[in-house]
Amino acid sequence: MGMLATVMNSLALQDALRQRGVVARVQSALKIEQVVEPYIRPKALRYLEEGKVVIFAAGTGNPFFTTDTAAALRGAEMGAEVVLKATKVDGVYTADPMKDSRATRYQRISFDEAISRNLQVMDATAFALCRDQKLPIRVFSIFKEGALMRAVRGEDEGTLVHV
Repeated sequence: MGMLATVMNSLALQDALRQRGVVARVQSALKIEQVVEPYIRPKALRYLEEGKVVIFAAGTGNPFFTTDTAAALRGAEMGAEVVLKATKVDGVYTADPMKDSRATRYQRISFDEAISRNLQVMDATAFALCRDQKLPIRVFSIFKEGALMRAVRGEDEGTLVHV
């Protein structure tokens, strides 16, 4: 059900982008060609070269892999500059800000420091993949007005996790 939910969310994002004049394609790890295209790496790369947005849906198409791992994997496969992690909080904190009022947000933190502090930004597999591929992660709040646009533009939004 989670993989199907990502397909629905991807279609909603595609529609929102289309309404703003942005051409976007949804590719899915699950074969549901009546709804979205299957994930085909060369085709995704071609879309990107054409200036289109590619939205990857349905994780890896395999059970036991999180959407974090799928994002890291697709980011590495596409040669992405950064993985954007939109979440409930506006970055990576010293502790869970929902439980600890003294938690402070990092503007930047290394993968090694985040791992040693057990900050759980993403699942361990995704985190290790991004670290090994030298693929930074930008963590920001999906609920903060304009945060996604600032993150896409490479502006200082949320927390940057880097090598």
